[in-house]
Amino acid sequence: MCKTIHNRCFWHFIRLYSRISPPPPARAEPVIRVTNNVAHLGSPKEGPKPRQLLSLPPFPGLPLPGKNTVAPPGKAAHVTAISWVKYYFDEIYDNSIQSHFNKGLVRLECSNFGDSLLEKEGKMNSLRKIKPNLAMYVGAKVYVPVSVAESRISRRYETIPSGTLYPNADEIAYLQRLVKYKDSAILVLNKPPKLPVKGHLPVHNSMDALAEAALSYDYNEGPKLVHRLDRESSGLLIMGRTKESVSHLEWLFSDAKVKSSSKAWNDACEATYQRYWALVVGSPKEKEGLICAPLTKVLLDDGKTERVILAHQSGFEASQEAVTEYRVLGPTINGCSWLELRPLTSRKHQLRVHCAEALGTPIVGDYKYGWFVHRRWKQTPQIDIEPTTGKPYKLRRPEGLDVQKGSVLSKVPLLHLHCREIVLPNIAKFIQVLNRKSEDLDPVLRTKPDLLRFVAPMPSHMKISWNLMSSYLV
Repeated sequence: MCKTIHNRCFWHFIRLYSRISPPPPARAEPVIRVTNNVAHLGSPKEGPKPRQLLSLPPFPGLPLPGKNTVAPPGKAAHVTAISWVKYYFDEIYDNSIQSHFNKGLVRLECSNFGDSLLEKEGKMNSLRKIKPNLAMYVGAKVYVPVSVAESRISRRYETIPSGTLYPNADEIAYLQRLVKYKDSAILVLNKPPKLPVKGHLPVHNSMDALAEAALSYDYNEGPKLVHRLDRESSGLLIMGRTKESVSHLEWLFSDAKVKSSSKAWNDACEATYQRYWALVVGSPKEKEGLICAPLTKVLLDDGKTERVILAHQSGFEASQEAVTEYRVLGPTINGCSWLELRPLTSRKHQLRVHCAEALGTPIVGDYKYGWFVHRRWKQTPQIDIEPTTGKPYKLRRPEGLDVQKGSVLSKVPLLHLHCREIVLPNIAKFIQVLNRKSEDLDPVLRTKPDLLRFVAPMPSHMKISWNLMSSYLV
């Protein structure tokens, strides 16, 4: 009993060191060293430095959205560890992921059921190396070095078309390079930052106007918007190509849904989600959680500018329900951390307000809702201290850092908010499913997946910031 109380007191009185006051170096027993055939006492060799690890979501089990898993004859279907990592990092080259497995850098979290005190304190369980052919089980958590997502940065920044409603051949080619997927019902684009989605009178180079002129392909009319992305943000944007697909997609992205008579359609709609990656200033207190904070709109003193804020619980103002799931991807480096955000409702500026006001960690480059942080923004990276030795980390210079435009090295960084992943129903298939009886379906149509999954690589300024953050621990 006394031993248990002593252990609890030990955990409660751990001193947390700040970056300003580095901890003293850990003292180690001297060992006998031999230099030039002369023996003497010296410090032991330094061990490998800790790596900055990125946590993947818990393995959800089969089936994975947008992936057909075929079981070998006489065996149950399963997903290997390397297949799960490749599935999550769909935009990363396979040889890069394979090399991390070959070097033993991919690890699996081992549940330590005997140490209940560690679980209460929220400590990470022990990690063990895994092989590529390890069969994944539901809830398994895999950790990989952040370097797995490092990528080369193009030295040439493509210019956003800014001409007229009638783009020229170069602008049409630029827009068509943004298209990641195209079928008879939808278009999926990877929107660059600073390109407006919805145009108005002074804006001519908006996505909807340019798509109308350049992305019609063999259709008489261009695609239509079904959801929005902020002008400063980037990532996956879905557009409908026909009136029927537009109506289905608008219903899918709305919050008021009425179930259909088709069970397959209802299941596919429930499996729909969006995942964003964001770089925020600071780190949330909890590593993962659910934000339930309603939003409301207010007018500023000029009577024109509209601002979204957290709604008060007084009940005197109109508000909209807003729910966001979040998860911290890795440790805090240089005062910033990467978050994975999953909005469960579709509200204007929902993720930006929830990060800035609900979590207290504004998104880097968000001058509208994080102005109080960016007033004292310093583009020069600070030096982090190793907790074990008290020495500063050695910062290597990743590829692409000579191009500093918009990254954390810039005096005025761009918004670091990117819609990275979308899973949605196969609209082209379900339009035909909902319009005819199941026994009349074409056999080829039956083989098509019910869900489509898309992953978009980050824009250049976020890649630079990612490479810089992952370079602190090598």
